[in-house]
Amino acid sequence: MKTVLWALAGMGAGLALLLLAALTYQSLGRFRDRRRFPPPGRMVRVGRHRVHLLEAGTGEPTVVFDAGLPGTCLGWCYVQPAVAEFTRTVSYDRAGLGWSERGPRPRTTQQIVAELRAALARAGIAPPYVLVGHSFGGFTAQLFALTYPEEVAGVVLVDSIHPGEWLAPDEETLRRMAAGIRLARRTAWLARLGAMRFYFWLIARRAVTPAAPSDWVASLQKMPRELLPALRAIWSEAKPYQTLADQIEALRTSAAQVAEADAPCAVPLVVLSAGNADARRLREAAATAKRSSRGVHIVAHGSGHWIQLEQPALIIAAIRQIVEQYRQTGGWGTASVQPGSEMIH
Repeated sequence: MKTVLWALAGMGAGLALLLLAALTYQSLGRFRDRRRFPPPGRMVRVGRHRVHLLEAGTGEPTVVFDAGLPGTCLGWCYVQPAVAEFTRTVSYDRAGLGWSERGPRPRTTQQIVAELRAALARAGIAPPYVLVGHSFGGFTAQLFALTYPEEVAGVVLVDSIHPGEWLAPDEETLRRMAAGIRLARRTAWLARLGAMRFYFWLIARRAVTPAAPSDWVASLQKMPRELLPALRAIWSEAKPYQTLADQIEALRTSAAQVAEADAPCAVPLVVLSAGNADARRLREAAATAKRSSRGVHIVAHGSGHWIQLEQPALIIAAIRQIVEQYRQTGGWGTASVQPGSEMIH
C-alpha cells in the first residue's frame, strides 16, 4: 500500500513540476516576445481595453482596414503601404487580436463597430472614412456605413461574408461552428501551457508541418517572411483563440445586426469576390453591390479568398478610384465607382 501511495505521490509531484515548467516556458516566451515585437502602431484606450491602430500616409478621406475573422493589421501588408502613398490609412486589430487587448463580450459586429468608431475618435482620426473589410471584416464595414452614412466616403468589401449565410445555418454548419468554438477554446488552454509556442517553434525549424493546413494557415505562406516571427508570437498566446471562439459564438447575432440595418445607400461601394467563389456567393455579392446606387461587383479571377495577398492591386485600384472621385467632387457629391475602369476589372 505504501508503495502505491509513494508512486502516486511521485506522479503528482512529476505532473506539478511539468506544469510549472510549461507555465515558466510560456511566461518567459511572452516576456521575450513583448520586447522583440512591440506594437508597430499606437495603442488607444476604448473603455476598459486598448485597441491597436497602425497609421500611414496623409490626406483625406482616411481609409480604414478591417481584417477577417482571425486576421490582424499585418494582413494588409501589401495594400496599406501602397494606399498610404496617396491618402491617410489606418489598419487596426479588433479587440483580442494582434496587439489589441481583449474587449467585452459578446463580440458582435455592433460592439466592434462601436469600438472602432470610438478608437478613431480618441485617436483624432476624423471622418470621412473609406471602409475596407475582408471576409468577417466586411460585416464591420457594412454596419458602420449603414449606421453612420454621413461619416463614410465609400466601402470596399473584399470577399466579404454575407448575412444570409449565417442567419439560418443548416445543421452541418451549426456542427462545424460548434466544433470550431470547442477547438478554439481548447487551443487557448494549450497556449497557456506553452504548447502552441512550442508547436510554432517546431514549424519555424521545419521539424513538423501542419497535417491539414487550413485556408488561414495557407495564407500565412503568402505574407512577407519578415512578418512571420511576429505572427507566430501573436498566435502563441491564448488571447486570439479565445477571441476567435467569441466571434464565432456571436456570428449569427452579428449577421442579424447587419441584415436588420440593411437599406439602400448612396455611398460608392465596390464588392470584390474571389475567382473561385461558388455561384451562390457570387449572386449574394452582386446583390450586395446593387444595394448602393453607386455599387459595382468585381470578380477577382485568379484569386482565392485572400485577395489582399494574391491580387492586392485590385483593392488598391478600387480604393484609389473612390478617393480620387471623392476629391474631385469636393465630397460625396455625385461620385460613383466606374465599373469600366481598366485597373479593376
